[in-house]
Amino acid sequence: MAVKVLVVDDSGFFRRRVSEILSTDPNIQVVGTATNGREAIDQALALKPDVITMDYEMPMMDGITAVRHIMQRCPTPVLMFSSLTHEGARVTLDALDAGAVDYLPKNFEDISRNPEKVKQLLCEKVHTLSRSNRRFGGYRQPAAPVAAAPAASVSSLQSSAPSTSARAPLPSRVAATQAPAPSSPAPRRKPYKLVAIGTSTGGPVALQRVLTQLPADFPAPIVLVQHMPAAFTKAFAERLDKLCRISVKEAEDGDILRPGLALLAPGGKQLMIDGRGAVKILPGDERLNYKPCVDITFGSAAKSYGDKVLAVVLTGMGADGREGARLLKQSGSHIWAQDEASCVIYGMPMAIVKANLADAVYGLDEIGRHLIEACV
Repeated sequence: MAVKVLVVDDSGFFRRRVSEILSTDPNIQVVGTATNGREAIDQALALKPDVITMDYEMPMMDGITAVRHIMQRCPTPVLMFSSLTHEGARVTLDALDAGAVDYLPKNFEDISRNPEKVKQLLCEKVHTLSRSNRRFGGYRQPAAPVAAAPAASVSSLQSSAPSTSARAPLPSRVAATQAPAPSSPAPRRKPYKLVAIGTSTGGPVALQRVLTQLPADFPAPIVLVQHMPAAFTKAFAERLDKLCRISVKEAEDGDILRPGLALLAPGGKQLMIDGRGAVKILPGDERLNYKPCVDITFGSAAKSYGDKVLAVVLTGMGADGREGARLLKQSGSHIWAQDEASCVIYGMPMAIVKANLADAVYGLDEIGRHLIEACV
């Protein structure tokens, strides 16, 4: 059965181009279009699409507000189109926080210059999102949004970098929203020298929900690897730093790991760790699919810290992290995987579980609490 898609954009040109690209796939059917957020809500309710592609800046109602209403009334996977700028990153993160599942750059030049590449990427995203837990109710979006964006232009959403001197209280969206499910027993306590977390699709919200549970004096250094463009990671690190009690920053070459600090791998590059606890940022190798790559960071952690690493693999498509986790396992370190019910996309954690590398499988809202219990 073909995947039904609703295309939402106030630009007639972009609506037509997206519809044309999707229609080249015989397994995708564009069932409708909308020119603003209000129309999007009405069409979502009437047409019940499997996936919605959504622009942000539109008349009458912006995309973020529309996503929030759609998630409340008829949860549907939403793919946002965004600009690859710092401001675009902030807007996209707001959209993900509102309930969107994933995003793609809105680049008119790429559409005209690389039509086959754009077609492949867009159609793959649509097929993957159609199978996400958001569609079937396995994933439950937290009820209270954080830092929700008002209906405004992109430029009005700019703000200065948040201060790290004052930590925000835990937002209400980290309250447990998952239905109780069987999980692994409580973790073993150990003096870990590093917590390494890897994730992809659904990761920005998942990381927010895990990290906001940690106290300011969390005893282990943390490294985060989120598949994300170079223009987005600085804004994402700033967002996490504002919301969390621990400190969060985009990693730079030469940064030193320390307790209570999470370093986010910069987009477009690779993050490695040496035995002295120093971070090395390397150029992204074009031969690698992921920049940053979870396997590379996990592998360097295995070499530098042996059995003193606790690695966590969260929601995401693909299998990045599996081979790095294998190296960590061989060194005696421990691996956790997010459970299927709480994943937006059960790909990366599934790869860990199927390879028999998981020491524990936890629901998303259990992971932060168990990290506190495990690290001494």
